[in-house]
Amino acid sequence: MATCTFSSKPFLPSLHFSKRPLASISPFSRRISVSASATTATWTPAPLSLVSPATSDSSVFHVVVDLSSSPSLSTSYSAPGQYLQLKISGSESKPAFMAIASPPTVEGRFEFLVKRVPGSTAELVCGLKEGDLVELGPVMGKGFPIERIEGPEAVDTVFIFATGTGISAIRSLIESDFPTNKKADVRLYYGARNLQIMAYQDQFETWESSGVTVVPVLSQPDNSWIGETGYVQNAFLRTKPALNPSSTGVVLCGHKQMAEEITSALVADGVPKDKILMNF
Repeated sequence: MATCTFSSKPFLPSLHFSKRPLASISPFSRRISVSASATTATWTPAPLSLVSPATSDSSVFHVVVDLSSSPSLSTSYSAPGQYLQLKISGSESKPAFMAIASPPTVEGRFEFLVKRVPGSTAELVCGLKEGDLVELGPVMGKGFPIERIEGPEAVDTVFIFATGTGISAIRSLIESDFPTNKKADVRLYYGARNLQIMAYQDQFETWESSGVTVVPVLSQPDNSWIGETGYVQNAFLRTKPALNPSSTGVVLCGHKQMAEEITSALVADGVPKDKILMNF
C-alpha cells in the first residue's frame, strides 16, 4: 500500500493514490485488499470541510473530512499511522486507501494528504469542494508500534524517514502524544523531488519547536538549493551521526527501497530490528 494516501510504489508508508497495484504499497496493499475489501466495509458518509492545494504545484492536496456527525468513527482512530478506505458518494470509482494525516488527539475530523494521480480516485477527490460527500470505511491497522521505543524500551535517539506523501502518517506521529521533546535527538529526513512538491513546509518550524530536527532532502532541486540532495537513504548514510544502537529507534514511511536500505544499514550497525517501526 503505499505515499499515506496509498500508492503504487512498493510500500505503505508512501500512502498516495495510484492506478498501479496498491507503498509506497505493493505487498501491503495486496494483504489489506484481501483482509478488508470494499465489499465488506461499513461506510460512513461525511462532508468535506476543506479541499486545497498542499504544494505549490498543486500535485498534492489537503483534504479534511468533517466527522462532527460521526463521533464513533472519529474516536476509533487511536494510533498514528492508521488508515482507511475512502470513496466518493454516488461515484463508481474504486475506494482508495489513505493514511490519516491528523493526529488521534484531534477530534471531529480526519485530515488526509492526497496525491492527484490522473485517472484515479485521488484525482476525483482533489476535484471536490467543501460540502461534497465522501464515504469512509472503518479505521484500519495498528499504526506505528511506538510502545517498542517508549516506556521500559525507551530510546534516546529516533531517526524518522519519510518520502512523498508518506509524510502524512509521519505528521500524525509528530503531532500526537509522541514525546519528541523527551528525546536527546529526533531527526526527520523527508525526501521529495523538489520544494514545489514538498508538503507541510509551513509546519517545519512547529515541528522543530517540538524537538524534531527536520532535514529536507531533494532529489532534483534547483540551483538555489543548498540543503541535502539525492535520495533520503543516501543523504542519511552520508551524514549519519555516531549512534548507540541499543538506544536508537527508527520510524519509516515511504518507498520500499528507502525502507529496505535504511533498515539494512541500521541493523548492520546493531540497531535491534524490533525498534525499526513501520505502520503495517
